[in-house]
Amino acid sequence: MKKVILIDDEPLARMIVREYLASYSEYEIVAECNDGFEGAKAIANHEPDLIFLDIQMPKINGFEMLEIINFHPKVIFTTAFDEFAIKAFEENAIDYLLKPFRKDRFDKAMEKVKTQLVPVISDQLQETNAKQPDEHLRVVIRNGSDISIIPTYEIEVIEAYDDYVKIHHKGKTHLKKKTMNYFEKTLDPNRFVRVHRSYILNILELTKIETYEKNSYIAILKSGKRIPISRTAYGPLKDSLDI
Repeated sequence: MKKVILIDDEPLARMIVREYLASYSEYEIVAECNDGFEGAKAIANHEPDLIFLDIQMPKINGFEMLEIINFHPKVIFTTAFDEFAIKAFEENAIDYLLKPFRKDRFDKAMEKVKTQLVPVISDQLQETNAKQPDEHLRVVIRNGSDISIIPTYEIEVIEAYDDYVKIHHKGKTHLKKKTMNYFEKTLDPNRFVRVHRSYILNILELTKIETYEKNSYIAILKSGKRIPISRTAYGPLKDSLDI
C-alpha cells in the first residue's frame, strides 16, 4: 500500500482529491493537513510515497515547506495559480492540477506518478518561490528539528556561502539553501542593497561608511560588523541613502 498525504488549507479541495483517489486501491491517505507546518510534521512521521500539495497556504507556503523537509516524496501540486506561472516549474514535480480540476485530469497526473520513479525537487523549483506574494516578508529557516520564521526587516546582512547563504539575524547566523540573486530579486530594494558580490545589506542597519583605501569603502553596521562595499555598488548605495 502506497502512502499519501493531502496538504491544502481548503477542506473542499482535500475532499475532491480524496474522492478521486478512492478509485486507486493501492493508495492510502495517511494524513490531511491544513498548512505547511502540519504537512512537514506529517511527512516526517509517515514518510509518504506521494503528497498532494497546495502552494498558497497560511504560515508557510508549499515551496517553503519543501525546503524544510528531509524526506522528499513525489509531489503533485494542487493550485489555483495561473497556468502560465506554473509552467516555470511543471517539469520539476510529478504534475500540477490547476483548480478546479476534473477526474480525467487527476487520472493523467496519477499516470505520471507511475512512470516517474524519482521525484525532482530542484533549485529551479525552489527559486520559483520568488513569485510568492509573502516571500519578501519572511525567511523560513530549519535548524535540526527547529523551524524559525525570520521577518526580513530584522535581517542584518545576507552573505554568500558556497551553495548557501548566511542569514545574519540578531547576533546569530543561519544557513539557507538559496542564491544571492534570489534574495536580490525578492527582497525590498528600498531596504536591501547588494553592496558586494558576497553581501546584501539592510540599509537600516548601517551607521557609517568609511573610506578603506582609494576608491574603496567599508560599511559599519550597528552590530559593529564591517562589510566591504564594491566600487560598482557604492553609487547605488548612495542613491538608496539619498546622499
